[in-house]
Amino acid sequence: MSSEKLRGETIQTSIPDVAIQARGLGKTYAIYHRPSHRLKQLVWPGSRKFYDEFVALRDVNLEVYRGETVGIVGRNGSGKSTLLNLISGTLEETAGELAVYGHLAPLLTLGAGFDPDFTGRENVLMNAAIIGLKRAEIDQRLDAIVEFSGIGDFFDRPVKSYSSGMYARLAFAVAINADPEILVIDEVLAVGDEAFARKCHARLEELKAAGSTILFVSHNSQMVIELCDRAILLEAGERLLTATPRDVVAFYHKLLYASPGSHDSLIEEIREFDGEGESAKSAGTGASSPLAETDKLGSLDPGLHSESRSEYERLGAEILNVRILNSLGEPVNVLSRGGEYTYAYDALFSEDAYGLQFGMMIKSGTGLDIAGQVSHSERDLTEHVSAGQKVRVGFPFRADLAPGTYFLNAGIKGIREGEMLYLHRILDAIAFRLEPMKGDRITGRIDLSLPGAWAEISSED
Repeated sequence: MSSEKLRGETIQTSIPDVAIQARGLGKTYAIYHRPSHRLKQLVWPGSRKFYDEFVALRDVNLEVYRGETVGIVGRNGSGKSTLLNLISGTLEETAGELAVYGHLAPLLTLGAGFDPDFTGRENVLMNAAIIGLKRAEIDQRLDAIVEFSGIGDFFDRPVKSYSSGMYARLAFAVAINADPEILVIDEVLAVGDEAFARKCHARLEELKAAGSTILFVSHNSQMVIELCDRAILLEAGERLLTATPRDVVAFYHKLLYASPGSHDSLIEEIREFDGEGESAKSAGTGASSPLAETDKLGSLDPGLHSESRSEYERLGAEILNVRILNSLGEPVNVLSRGGEYTYAYDALFSEDAYGLQFGMMIKSGTGLDIAGQVSHSERDLTEHVSAGQKVRVGFPFRADLAPGTYFLNAGIKGIREGEMLYLHRILDAIAFRLEPMKGDRITGRIDLSLPGAWAEISSED
């Protein structure tokens, strides 16, 4: 790939540190409903349109600076992959102008150029050449590629004998060891096992520290927050917001779980926030985020609900009225870090039940179990509840969690025919959200910090 790619004749930049620049960038696809329509369009190009237009990207303006890591988030179909393909040169824009300054290595579809009949070594030589490495550079990096992929003796066997995980690991190892000035990644970081995924993330951190520009799409909101300097929110092919990762992720979560009736007003809210000042343009500057100004009581967002809710079979019990209550007993679903809340639900029994245990579990958006509680230990179960009775269940908890959207399970266990079973269980019963806090310093999922963080600077005598 050439060291500099320019498309469009009028785009100019007076900023020497720009790596990627787009002005009015757009991509429109022609959708033909019949093969004959495509032929008619070729024969009579000016008479009429024999196709429908699908606008995948419209009027996108952006600048990505050298050494910057920028995340792109958005719902499915928002135009994320289209934008990356335009930047990588695998698609041609239909509107606007685009300039890319520097050697670019795309990680869009792992192993797209691999030949299954060739060995891993042969495919590495071809793939590395495709992304712009010279033969001397390939030879110099070959040992590192083999070691990084961890496929051992399979390196000299035909790729068709690889497992899907080995295939992906080798493809990732090639691109990640190219030492690109610009690395473009489209949702391919979850390759291989957990140890290999961690190795990939560590390598990205090395590239970032070395000054590479990284642009990537991810549905992993926490990764965007931890790795990125800025983030971009796309919706229906439009750039809605460029801001700090925490602000962008917060609005992204609101879009994900917004009710249809609140969608348009939320879009306008995001547009207004994007234009409020420098905080919408670069990390750590400008107006403070309105998302950070909440108190410990929390609030109720009527548009936030769980679309992934599912229930177990009811065996003489039913969970009703699931909610989160603040200290005043008010229902809330937007919580504040450090606030104290109660997860509550009612359990209605249609049959006599014995040996009861009630439970809850907080889960991340990816389904990871974060933390849970049960009402009684196995030695101290509720002995008996009669048919027709209702039990009110409450689990107090402190919201020491990172910003993001979470889900709560609810469950009732009881002894039936000598076995401990779920009498009723609801997965992802409700959703709740924690907003970013001004000046936030925590990373990860849970806030384990105590006051008094310190770093001493001293001079040697």
